[in-house]
Amino acid sequence: MLNRLEGKRCIVTGGGSGIGRASAQRMAQEGAAILVVGRSKDNSEETAKLIRDAGGKAAAMVADATDEAAVQAMVERCVAEFGGMEVFFANAGTPGTGAGILEQTVEEWNDVWKVNVISCMLAIKHAGRHMVAHGGGSIILTSSAGSLRANAGAISYCASKAAVNNLAQTAANAFAGQLVRVNAVLPGLVETKMTRTVFEYAAARGKADRIGYMVPLRRPGQPHEIASMVAFLASEDASFITGQCYAVDGGISSSHPAGKTTV
Repeated sequence: MLNRLEGKRCIVTGGGSGIGRASAQRMAQEGAAILVVGRSKDNSEETAKLIRDAGGKAAAMVADATDEAAVQAMVERCVAEFGGMEVFFANAGTPGTGAGILEQTVEEWNDVWKVNVISCMLAIKHAGRHMVAHGGGSIILTSSAGSLRANAGAISYCASKAAVNNLAQTAANAFAGQLVRVNAVLPGLVETKMTRTVFEYAAARGKADRIGYMVPLRRPGQPHEIASMVAFLASEDASFITGQCYAVDGGISSSHPAGKTTV
């Protein structure tokens, strides 16, 4: 394992499971101290314990990534716990529903926008303020390959993730000259708590082997494969990279696979 993050202090939201947990573990393996943040005390502490049991340094915190005071408190806790903060992985997210465009509700869009976009804005605002004052850092946002084209997820979800892509680009330019890098990771279909129903539905129909058949690599991804990109963007190996959106999706966004449409 590489040791690119030795001495770095990192916050990971949505760190209790899936991509967040895998990324927290990967960055800890590379030498970082991790503040694992989630809405569930049990899940967040479990991730932190997994890191500590493996010889890493981690603490857990229960907080709402869409609440401004809570995000500011995350930064303060990381600094108090570990002495600083150089990396913020804004990974909190919600999938939305599969309702057709004519059945979409304002309530769903408000909720999805708040969790998927506002949480990223708050991470950028409060992590960025600290990083500007302390020599820079890396902010990483979780978007989705579904942000790039239609029919790769719920309408509200895909639209919100497209906003995250633009937020990464505009924030990177807003921090010009401040040594604060902002990038987005765009996972494809990965087996996590958020996508579990897709995998369970396929298994129930006896079609588990068909999951990922439209992907050039002919399989779904795994959380640790997204974590590899997160760790790279957190490290100095990515020191000349900002304002970019990286699809980690087995190649599906390189083509135009047909998908289901609903009205």
